Amino acid sequence: MKLISTFMIAASLAATAFSSFAQQAPAAAAKPDLAKGEASFATVCAACHAPDGNSLIPVNPKLAQQHPEYLVKQLQEFKAGKRVNAVMNGMAAPLSDADMKNIAYWLGSKKATPGAAKEKELVLLGERIYRGGIADRQIPACAGCHSPNGAGIPAQYPRLSGQHADYAVAQLNAFRDGSRANSVQMTQVAAKLNDREIKAVADYIAGLR
Repeated sequence: MKLISTFMIAASLAATAFSSFAQQAPAAAAKPDLAKGEASFATVCAACHAPDGNSLIPVNPKLAQQHPEYLVKQLQEFKAGKRVNAVMNGMAAPLSDADMKNIAYWLGSKKATPGAAKEKELVLLGERIYRGGIADRQIPACAGCHSPNGAGIPAQYPRLSGQHADYAVAQLNAFRDGSRANSVQMTQVAAKLNDREIKAVADYIAGLR
């Protein structure tokens, strides 16, 4: 009986400890609600980025099929003012973390439309830089972080494949002049590129698929 009593006490203590641990453990992260994400996107974002996230406006980025974690990070940084854009700072301000997650994962589920390179005389230069960098100026290959086909590497490095060249040029210029300061790596890379090289890389990216 004494052995049984000791066992029961030990079992009771173990159950109490497990219950306490369970109460202290953080709740599992809520899954994204794609239906809410679609609704929020239609209300807040579609006018600039198109109903399916494939923007038809060259200065506004395509967001479809982008890595959700990357999109959440950008929205959080727009909201916090770490990434500055007069339109996006205002659009992100009222969004909750759940809103951002829902929108980002819905966009990640949408298929991106392909783009096309337009500057034939520059596309070969863009390809050389994207795939091999510029060794004598210590410019790394874009493919090292964004992958050879532009698919990117979640969650830090975004998908670039088919992105509008105008938008890519604008972002590289912003990294170079410091007006976009939310990526040390990109600031360092863009600082070494001249206007022609930026245009060439952006045009090559537009045709990646």
